[in-house]
This record gives sequence, structure tokens and C-alpha cells, in this order.
Amino acid sequence: MTATLFTPFRLGALDLPNRIVVSPMCQYSAQDGSATAWHRVHLGQMAQSGAGLLLIEATAVESVGRITPGCLGLYSDANERALAQVLDDIRGFSAMPVGVQLGHAGRKGSSARPWDGGQLLSAEQGGWTPVAPSALPHAPGEAAPQALDAAGLERVRNAFGDAAARAARIGLQAVELHCAHGYLLHQFLSPLANARDDAYGGSLDKRMRFPLEVFDAVRATLPDRVALGVRVSATDWVDGGWDVEQTIAFAEALKARGCDWIDVSSGGVSPKQRIPVGPGYQVPLARQVRQATGLPTIAVGLITEPQQADTIVQDGSADLVALARAMLWNPRWPWHAAAALGASVDVPPQYWRSEPREARGVFAHASVGQR
Repeated sequence: MTATLFTPFRLGALDLPNRIVVSPMCQYSAQDGSATAWHRVHLGQMAQSGAGLLLIEATAVESVGRITPGCLGLYSDANERALAQVLDDIRGFSAMPVGVQLGHAGRKGSSARPWDGGQLLSAEQGGWTPVAPSALPHAPGEAAPQALDAAGLERVRNAFGDAAARAARIGLQAVELHCAHGYLLHQFLSPLANARDDAYGGSLDKRMRFPLEVFDAVRATLPDRVALGVRVSATDWVDGGWDVEQTIAFAEALKARGCDWIDVSSGGVSPKQRIPVGPGYQVPLARQVRQATGLPTIAVGLITEPQQADTIVQDGSADLVALARAMLWNPRWPWHAAAALGASVDVPPQYWRSEPREARGVFAHASVGQR
């Protein structure tokens, strides 16, 4: 009997060969938002992994929406050309569906790369003035961001639509809107970051308004062949912040608009968060959202072991599992999971002869001798 983890799944317009998703992982290695040789190597590895879907890292829809000066973007013709070239290379050896996570850093923008300290950068250090729902800094001691006015909201909304059009034009097969981890769309949702007193702040319906407008703009831009989902932080892990009940209301509103999946993460909007980190610590959140909404759901967060991942989809906690750090540590994780669970994966024929004798049958269609 095939492990549930390695059974096919229909995600919007996409037919996935298994339930493993390569989670979006920031690489902080772009030049002016454009993909580089690093992305070609990194994404090339992920595209050979045997996963069912590859999601490209959080990709900014405007230059001030980058988290760091090294973050990937899809806001210019140069960005579009560079990413298209990387995708062309990948498609030469992999049929894996590839999507992109589109986002805007909001008040967490203009930051140094993590290995350079991660602090807010001044203009003299190559930074810029971040924008946000309200002029509330992310952390004590940081300069306040610029609150978005009506023209700013329109600009950002249009930027998401334009980036989605670029994604479709270069043949990306899925788009995930980043409404998590304390970035702009999450900032609108959370009362910890949104202190507006207009149509975009206050009540839950008003705090959801701008992220839903962005979703509508992107859905209207994308052709039906491109699947569209949303990553959420299901809780801020701070009293009085965004929580699971509000997440479910947001997910229901997204479902009514044709959302294809919910990718359930948590935290990121406040340094006051207290996260009970442990294996699969966010899986119960995914289960609650899935049970309440019926939306296809992705679980993510310290999912590292094959049996653990299989149990998550087998017991109905989620429909798919996304791996990030585990894939960086072991880019062949799905190969090894298939071996552990008695399943098989598609592997480039150049690697077929690496299949260990004790794991015969893991590589689908593998049959090659050594001259």
C-alpha cells in the first residue's frame, strides 16, 4: 500500500504527483531583485528533489517591499527576464510544477541580511523608508514606517497584480500570497500592527479588507491554469493579536473568492511572541483551519521525518506538507522518504545508478547499467 504522502493530489489546476511541497525559502542572494547564479543552483537542486511542488522564495512586488537589499523581486522587466532564464534551465531537466510566493515586507523591509545582523538599514547603509498599515515600528528603537495612504494602497494593490501577470507570463504554475510572518498583508490583519481608523482598520472585516482586495486583484490577473493560494500566520502567539478564529474567518472569505489552498504557518508580527517550538508545532493549527473550512491545507514547521510527514496527511491534519530547513539540510529528502515509506519518486536519469540495492524501486522508471 502506497504511503499517503506519495499519493497524487489536485491543487487548483495542478495535478501533483505527491504531497511534498518545497517551502518558499528566502536566499537573500538577488541583485536589485533579479535572480542570480545562486538561484539557478539552489532551485535546480530543489527541482531534482522528487517533491510534488516547488515554491520559489518570498518575491517582492515592489522594490520597497523587499525584506533586504538581497531579496528576490518580480517588479521589473529585468527581474522577469532573470527569473525566466532560471526557469528555462530548470525545465530542461525537471517536470516538477513551480510556483512563486508573492509578498511585500511592509515595516519589516529595509533590513540587513540575517547573516549581517538583520537590523533595520538606514539610507546611508543602502536602506529605504518601509511602508506599513500604520506608523508603528516592528521593534522598540526602530524608526517608524510610513503609513500607507489611499494612493499607496492603490500602488501596492496594483503591484501585486502586475507581479502576478509577470509570474504567469514566464510560465509559473502557482502563486502563493504571503499573508504571514509579520509582512505587509499580515500587518493589515493583525491588530498588533494595524491601528488604522479608516475602512482598513479596526474590526476584523476592515482589517481583512486590504489583503482580500489584493487577493481579488491577483485572481483577476491570473489565468485559470495558475493555481492561487495563501500563506497565513494562524496566530501571532501574543495575547490580543491575530488568532486561529480570525484565521478561519479569513480563510472562509478566501474560499468564497476561489482560493485553492491555505498554507498554515504562525508568528512573525511581534518580538513579544512566545512560540512553543517543537516537532510539528504548527500542525494543530493547520488541522483546525482544514476542519473548519474544508480548504486544501498545507502544514509547515519542523516537519523533518518521513513517518511524521505521512501521518500528518494520513490522519487528516493537512493535505500536503511543506519542508524548508529539512530540504536545505537534505535536498534529496523526498528520495529518502520514499525509501523509508516503500514509495517511489521521479528522479533524473543521470542519477538512477545511485539507487542503493536495498532501496530498489524508489526511482520511478529507473533502469540503467554502468559501462
